[in-house]
Formats: sequence, C-alpha cells, structure tokens
Amino acid sequence: MKKSIFAVCDLEASYAYNLMEAIDERQGMSFEVQAFTNVESLISYARERHIELLLISAAAMCGELLKLSIGKIMILSEGEKKKELSDYPCIYKYQASDQLIAEVMNYYAVEAVPAPAAMLKKKVEIIGIYSPVGRSLKTSLALTYGQIRAREHKVLYLNLEEYAGFETLLEEKYEADLADLLYFARLGSGNLVYRMGSLIRHLGGLDYIPPAFCPEDLRNISPGEWTSLIRDLAEYSAYDVLLLDIGSAVNGITELLKLCTKVFMPVSGDEIAAAKLEQYERVLKQQNALNVLEKTQKFSLPFVSGSGKGKAYMEQLVWGELGDFTRQLIREEQDGRMGTGRTEPAKKTQGTAGSDTGGGRPGDLPAD
Repeated sequence: MKKSIFAVCDLEASYAYNLMEAIDERQGMSFEVQAFTNVESLISYARERHIELLLISAAAMCGELLKLSIGKIMILSEGEKKKELSDYPCIYKYQASDQLIAEVMNYYAVEAVPAPAAMLKKKVEIIGIYSPVGRSLKTSLALTYGQIRAREHKVLYLNLEEYAGFETLLEEKYEADLADLLYFARLGSGNLVYRMGSLIRHLGGLDYIPPAFCPEDLRNISPGEWTSLIRDLAEYSAYDVLLLDIGSAVNGITELLKLCTKVFMPVSGDEIAAAKLEQYERVLKQQNALNVLEKTQKFSLPFVSGSGKGKAYMEQLVWGELGDFTRQLIREEQDGRMGTGRTEPAKKTQGTAGSDTGGGRPGDLPAD
C-alpha cells in the first residue's frame, strides 16, 4: 500500500528541502514527502499522482492547482494573509519546524480526511516497562532504553504514569498531551495517526507524546480503550517500537501487558519489594495471565549518578552506568540470550534501585 503524498512547495529551495527533511524525520508520519521549488514541476507531478496534502507558499499558489487532484491545501504565510487565499488555512512560515508541523497536522486531522491505510512493515515491538515496586528507576530505564533504540529504529515512547513531571524534567511546556490523543481516539474518526502528528515531541531521536497532566485523565480510560489505542498505533503509524512506561493509575494493566512483546521489570532486593512482587505474580496467576510472567524480564538496576534537568540530564542517563546496562540488555535481546521470568542482578555499582523502605539518592527520578 502506497503512502499518501505530503507535498511542500516553496520558491526558496533551501527552505523547501529543509522543511521536507524535518517532516520526513517525524517518525510517526504516515506520508511520503515531496519537495518542489517551482510551480511547474508541482503541476506536472500532480497530474500523475494524487497529492493528499499540499503546503505551499503564498507566492507559489495559483489557480491551476485547483484543477488537479489535491486533497487539502494549506498556505505558508510570511505574516500577511492575502484576501484571495482566505479560504485556506494559513501557517506562519518562519517558526520552529516542530511547531509548524504540529499546526499543519492539527488542521489536517480535524478535517474529514481518509483513514490511514495499515502500514506494510514487520511486526511492531511493543515493549512494556512496569514494576509493582516503587522507586525502581522504571522511567529512567524507559527513557534510556528508548533513546538508545531510537538510533536504529523508529521508537514512540508513551508515559502512562499519574505524575510524570515531564514539564519540569525536560524543561518543556505542553499545550496538548496524551489525554488529547485519547479523547480524539474516542471520537472514532479514524484519523488518530494524523492527530498524533500534532502532538509528537522529540528527545534526541526518540519520539514521545507529552504525558497526561491530570491523573484523572488516565483513570477514566477503560482497558478496552487502552488496547484499542495501542493496536491502532501499531497498525497505522510508522513506528517499529512502541515503548510503554506503565504506571499504577492505568485501568487494566494486565491487559496492556498481554499486548506487549516483552516486559521489563526493574525491582529491588529488599524484603518489602520482594513481598510486593510475590503478590503481583499471584494476582497474574489468578487472572490466568501466565504468559505475562513468561515474557517478563526482572532485574535490579545500577545506581543513577548525576543531576540536573533537560536534555543534558537525558544524555547523562544514556552515557552513564544505566546506559551501559541498557546497551548490554539490548545486545542480549538481539542475540536471543535474554532469559524470561527470572531476576538478573545489575553489575556491581554503588548501589541498586531504591525502594519504598528508605530515602532516595541523588539522581533518582521522582517519577520512577
């Protein structure tokens, strides 16, 4: 199945190609992107192929394009909106590419656009990271694993915790988040992947959707809605890996874990943590979810050193001891040597992941 065409046309060649590259790097986008630097070549192309979405500079827009097979036209504006183009959504040209693309996809998603076709790709990995044990460095592992895997694969990270703290942790401001995507999914419009394009943020090569700000937004989602969302993302997005950082506020944790290809479970070695883990495993057995236990890899994590916020701290995770541990974990996955259902100790370090029984150490993430 061919992808829909997203065409960019601007008379400034460097701008057109830079924007094309920025759009193409949006890993979840289910479009083939084409750039044009003159109207003649655009018209010739549109005579041969249907263009689903055209983003064109005001200077290049002409009436001839209206006669061709183009689904949606948006205007790249330099600030002033021409009266003759008032029927088209206008996107300010000179803004950050992430914001520009988000604005384009937001306009596109609310229109009556065709549902995306299923992507022809190998089976998507759905990696669950979950622990019934508190202070296990779960989110630290998820962010480290996601950044490393994103160097070779298209990875989408979803944080499903009550209090992820991302605005403080990553020094970002979010106008929309996972709750907006879930709301849109409830509408059943079939345009979920397009709406997602307006929400995606980047952490290096890792794509993520800002976590829900209010815990109630997560608690009100049924297990069926969660599984439907994950299956749609796996089928219709361009991602190779979906990375789920699952918190206790999620309804139907077991159902989500059943969807996962594998589950990573950071734990700690104290007696309280062991008791919680034993209860968790007994619950899974009562729920006839033995397959979740079989694909779960349990381990304690090395001490996370360093401090700070933002992308610099995320780089510390990747290049510190946790990054070394995670790279070894990934190598074992690729070699098929990773065991299942057993606890692997971390390398000898200054300590292991914290538990609910004692105070945290410098460098631990509050969200874990």
